[in-house]
Amino acid sequence: MKLYYAPGACSLAPHIALSEAGLAYTTERVDLRAHTYGTGADYYGVNPKGYVPVLELDNGERLTEVAVILQYIADRKPGTLAPAFGSLERYRQMEWLNFVATELHKGLAPLWKPTTPEDYKPVVMDAVGRRFDFVAQTLRDRPYLTGDRFSIADAYLFTIANWHQFLKFDLARWPALEAFQARVAARPAVHAALVAEHLVKPAPKAANA
Repeated sequence: MKLYYAPGACSLAPHIALSEAGLAYTTERVDLRAHTYGTGADYYGVNPKGYVPVLELDNGERLTEVAVILQYIADRKPGTLAPAFGSLERYRQMEWLNFVATELHKGLAPLWKPTTPEDYKPVVMDAVGRRFDFVAQTLRDRPYLTGDRFSIADAYLFTIANWHQFLKFDLARWPALEAFQARVAARPAVHAALVAEHLVKPAPKAANA
């Protein structure tokens, strides 16, 4: 499989899921401003929508949309990152995937646009902030969104909440969410994905005895 990604974009979520699942994959970095990849090939030829992620399967078919790609990855290793398909627990997870996609991911979208008026940005953060209030309330009594086990929903939430670094909003308002971000970032597979996208530095190697 090949993941088309842009560093720190929503494609980080499937990157984390691939790393967590231990699946074989390669990556292709996309320049979202120029809409090119590799040596300058037209990215619209890969995804006519123009954005990441795209997961290219071994047979050449391609999947788009974060929530769908995450579930595809999880189902390659059943029981690791998602409950069994058709179970109520799976639908609970899908609730979270859709909440993150529509209320957080798309909610923050105006802040990425240079054309968004400055006086409108607080309105955006007020609306999204109330959604983060709900997330933080959920995380007060559990380590992850659906309970004690890390899942693809957590990978998606971590990715979107991590945008605070780029969009300059403070997670201190939500201590439970802030703790969640630290908890997820400390996972070895998550750290590996962050290093691969050059979002954090590799852990220092232990000195030889």
